[in-house]
Amino acid sequence: MTTRLERYLGRRPTATDVVLALGLLGCVTLGTSISIPGISQPRQDWPAEALAAVSCLVQLRARTQPRTAVVVTTVCTVIIVALGFLVTPLLLAPLMLSLYWLAVGTDPRTTRLLGAVTMAVVVAAAVYDRPTTEMLLLRSVGPVLWLMLPLVGGGRARLRRDYVDSVQARAAYAERTREEEARLRVAEERMRIARELHDVVAHHLAVANAQAGTARHLAPTHPEQAQKLLDELTTTTSSALLELRATVGVLRQSGDPDADSLEPAPGLDRLPDLIATCETAGLDVTVTTEGEPRSLSPGVDLTAYRIIQEALTNVTKHGAGTGASVRLMYHDSRLLISVTNEGVVGTPSAPAGGFGLMGMRERAHSVGGDLHAGPRPEGGFEVAAALPLHSVAPEEDEATL
Repeated sequence: MTTRLERYLGRRPTATDVVLALGLLGCVTLGTSISIPGISQPRQDWPAEALAAVSCLVQLRARTQPRTAVVVTTVCTVIIVALGFLVTPLLLAPLMLSLYWLAVGTDPRTTRLLGAVTMAVVVAAAVYDRPTTEMLLLRSVGPVLWLMLPLVGGGRARLRRDYVDSVQARAAYAERTREEEARLRVAEERMRIARELHDVVAHHLAVANAQAGTARHLAPTHPEQAQKLLDELTTTTSSALLELRATVGVLRQSGDPDADSLEPAPGLDRLPDLIATCETAGLDVTVTTEGEPRSLSPGVDLTAYRIIQEALTNVTKHGAGTGASVRLMYHDSRLLISVTNEGVVGTPSAPAGGFGLMGMRERAHSVGGDLHAGPRPEGGFEVAAALPLHSVAPEEDEATL
């Protein structure tokens, strides 16, 4: 019920303030008429009622200008008390409301300072009007206690409002963070799929193009070799379709009953097949392994395979010579990969930029490794990568499953 009332009053602040002002005016009017036997009271009430009207009118701006409202109301209240009216909660009602809005709308230091000054001035006026011990307790301690109530209540209301605001701010921040994290994950997944598609399409199309060109060149003079290359071209395109199917298959919804099972992600165990495919395109590839081969995490295994695949693809498309060398060296906790090819001195045999090299660098960085690519002083091109045996990003390994 209290929460509903607060919401209702909060939606209509002007109407609420008008009703409160009229109610306070009635309280002060009633307070000026209270008297105690043996205690003299002013004969005319209209000065107090006029000052009370000013105090109540100021309350219409107390929400937005609490300091001004406290000052004006304090002055009016002190004059009423100095006129000899009995200090009661009814007489102090406008000042109590002003102090409440002061505690709600200002910082604690300002509230304590103005509150202390207000109570001191009101008590001084009440005691100065009747310096004798007559009703001394009512005129000194009473106003302090009554004026402390709105200060405490307003302070609690301010703390409650600040707490609610902080909770709402944290909730909004958490919502924005979740949305940003979701967008980031979507972007990372799109980038990963784009790398996979590029590696698969670029490699197989480059090999297929080389096989088709060689077959066309051999067809007039060596029809049997041309036919063999065409058969291998069919195998190459079939492999490309299978890998494309596996890569695009991750876009299918999980739990789809029509979704086909996907092949496992390729790794270094499929390196002989890759070398054989490149050799059918006329590229002579030598593989050298140094150190004892060790098991790799799925993400690193896929990254190593894709880097070698893309490097050999670049050799097939841009290489000036017909030979390439792949070197695998297991050193401590890292796998060092080097792919080089022959070429004329000073002439690069692979592009210095492009999506291929960019994708290789992204793959190496995603598992905590590094990659460098560039022309060799003696000619040709070299791609060198250093990968950890186990990925430093577990999500990369999960993405390959």
